[in-house]
Amino acid sequence: MSMGLITILIFAVLILLLTTGLPVVFVIGSIGIIFSFFLWGPGGLSMMIFPTYGLMNVFILSAIPLFIFMGLILQKSGIADEMFEAIYKWSGGLKGGLGAGTVIVCAIIASMVGISGAATVTMGLIALPAMLKRNYSKHLATGTIQAGGALGLLIPPSIPFLVYAFVARESAAKLFASGLLPGLLLAAMYIAYILIRSHFQPELAPALAKDEQVSFREKLSCLKALVLPALIIVSVISCVIFGITTIIEASVIGAIGAMVAAGTRKKLTWPMVRESLVKSAQVTAMVMWIAVAAVCFGAIYTGLGASEMVQTALESLGLGKWGVLIFMQLSFFFLGMFLDDTAIMFLTIPLYLPIIKGFGFDPIWFGALFVINMQMAFITPPYGLNLFYMKGVVPKEITMVDLYRSVIPFIILQAIGLAIVMIFPEIALWLPRVLFN
Repeated sequence: MSMGLITILIFAVLILLLTTGLPVVFVIGSIGIIFSFFLWGPGGLSMMIFPTYGLMNVFILSAIPLFIFMGLILQKSGIADEMFEAIYKWSGGLKGGLGAGTVIVCAIIASMVGISGAATVTMGLIALPAMLKRNYSKHLATGTIQAGGALGLLIPPSIPFLVYAFVARESAAKLFASGLLPGLLLAAMYIAYILIRSHFQPELAPALAKDEQVSFREKLSCLKALVLPALIIVSVISCVIFGITTIIEASVIGAIGAMVAAGTRKKLTWPMVRESLVKSAQVTAMVMWIAVAAVCFGAIYTGLGASEMVQTALESLGLGKWGVLIFMQLSFFFLGMFLDDTAIMFLTIPLYLPIIKGFGFDPIWFGALFVINMQMAFITPPYGLNLFYMKGVVPKEITMVDLYRSVIPFIILQAIGLAIVMIFPEIALWLPRVLFN
C-alpha cells in the first residue's frame, strides 16, 4: 500500500472517529497503535516506546502544572473579580467600555494563567452578567469574552509555547518573548473593534448610566486591586525573559506569589488549595495524555519517512516558500476546527519545522504564527473549545448558534492579526532579539 493511500486512510478514520464524540486522546492514540501494528506487526509498537519515554523525561514540562496552579489560585481567590471591578469602574462610562475592559482583564488573566479556559470561564461568570444587565448585545458580549479568553494561548506565560519549545527544541524564554507583542496587538485590535462598532451602533454596547458611574477618587482607590496581580505577572515574565531564573523556577515563584496574594486577602483556605491542586493535575494529565497519543500517532509517519514525503509534495506544488507557509497556516486553521492545539502541534510541527528551516524562516516566528492560529482554533466552529466553555456558563436563552455567530468578527480580526505578523515578522522577533542578542 502506498504512503499516499495510507495517509488518506488514516485521516479518513481520524475524521470518522472524531464525529462520534470520542475524546481526541483515545482517537489519535488508538489510530497510532492500530495502524503501527498492522503496518509492521508487533514490532511496530516498539517504535512508540522511546519517543514516549523521551516526552516524559523533559524537565521543562514540569512548569505546566505550576503555571496552571498559579492561575487557579488567583482565579478562585477572587482576585479576578476585583480586577474586573476596577476595570469596570474606569471604562464603564464609554460606549463599549465594559467590552473593552473585559478584553483588558482577559489579557491580564492570560498573563497569569497561560491557558484559555480559565479566562473564558471566569469572565463568563463575572463580566457576561454585568454586560447583559446593561443591555449589551449577547453576540458582542459572548464573542468578546471568547476571543479575550483565547489570549491566554499567546500572552506569556503560555502553556502552548512551553509544549512547542519541547517539540521544536527551541528556547521557551524566546518563545514567551515572541508572543507578548502579537498578544498585545490582538488585544488592541479587539478593543478598537468594540469601541468603533459601539460608537456607530450604541445600542449594541451602551455606556453606564450617570448614576452608576463613580468619582475619580473611587477609581483611584480601586486600582489597589491590580497591584498584587501586576507584581506577580511582572516577576514571572521578567524572571523568564531576562534569564534571572529558569522556566521551572519562575513557575514556582508565580505559584508562591499567587498563594501570598490570596493569603493577604484571607482567601487562602485548604479546600481552595486542594481544589486547585486537583484541577492542576487534571489539566496537566489531559495535556500529557494528548501528547503521548500524538507521539503514538506520529510514529506511523516516522516509520514511513513522511517528513521527506511532505517536503517533496509541498515543493512540487510550486507555491514558493511563502505559498507553502500560507498553506501550512490554512492546514492549522482546518485542523483547529476538529483537534486540540496539543494534538495539532505534535502531529504537524515535526513535519513542518524542517521545511520551515530549509526555507530560512525563523522557527521562533513560526511558533508565534502557530499559536495565533491556535487562538483561532479555540473559537472556530464546530469544535472550538472556548465555544463549549462559554456554553457552560451562559444563560439558557443563549444558544450554540448564538455563540457561533458571536465569534465571526473576532475570527476575522485574528486572521488579520496573523497576516500582519506574517508580513512584519519583527512584531514577534524584535523583543526576543533585543533581550537575547
